[in-house]
Amino acid sequence: MNSSPPILNLRLDGKHALVCGASQGIGAAAARALAELGANVTLVARSEDKLKAMRARLDAGNGQKHDYFTADFDQPETLATALSQWLQTHHSANILVNNSGGPPGGPAHTASVAEYQKAFTRLMLCGQMLVQALLPGMQASRYGRIINVISTSVKEPIKGLGVSNTVRWAVAGWAKTLAGELAPHGITVNNVLPGFTRTPRIESLFKARAEKEQRSIADIEKEAMALIPLGRFAEPEETAAAIAFLASPAASYINGINLPVDGGRIQSL
Repeated sequence: MNSSPPILNLRLDGKHALVCGASQGIGAAAARALAELGANVTLVARSEDKLKAMRARLDAGNGQKHDYFTADFDQPETLATALSQWLQTHHSANILVNNSGGPPGGPAHTASVAEYQKAFTRLMLCGQMLVQALLPGMQASRYGRIINVISTSVKEPIKGLGVSNTVRWAVAGWAKTLAGELAPHGITVNNVLPGFTRTPRIESLFKARAEKEQRSIADIEKEAMALIPLGRFAEPEETAAAIAFLASPAASYINGINLPVDGGRIQSL
């Protein structure tokens, strides 16, 4: 009888995942994917009503327990307080999906200092808080997966997203540095780079651009879709599948990468 472990081990039974931005879009899809693989999931977002509804949708087989807490990443003190309270009963998580909404569109040179500060706080400083809070538990268990949901702009800047382009690059550099520092502890750090994905975020960006250029949203979408070799936008579940794989034991030797999930849109390697 062959007793060797499976080559493709995706199961997350006994693991705990903390998923940020989990009330909608890619974050919600990632939470569902991780729960389907057996993980206990803690949902984090601003809206308690949405989090309650999302928790009710999660698979709860094999004794899984899912929970949530609210935090506003524009107000990091709310995250610090909620994390401290949560750690008193949960101690830690093995998997962190670091995901939050991006800043509004606009050129880099016209953005205010306050806009840059807000984006850096939301996307970078809150990520640092989360990592520092969860790191002791990951080190103790010798199993850690830190997955940052960023943007394809870390490979090719996206026109009209000056603040986002700038701060996402900072997150990518931070993550690459962490990947080297934390690997000896059995912790991997990777970035998933969504392309055009049908989420409230892309809808708001297209709407703002359509209003600014006095064009229809349909025209903006058609123009964007023409850049994608697969000829369509991604569904949140397709990005979530990449996140779930990187969280799994099967991805144990993948560390420090930027993984585009963009249908082949970006042209750089």
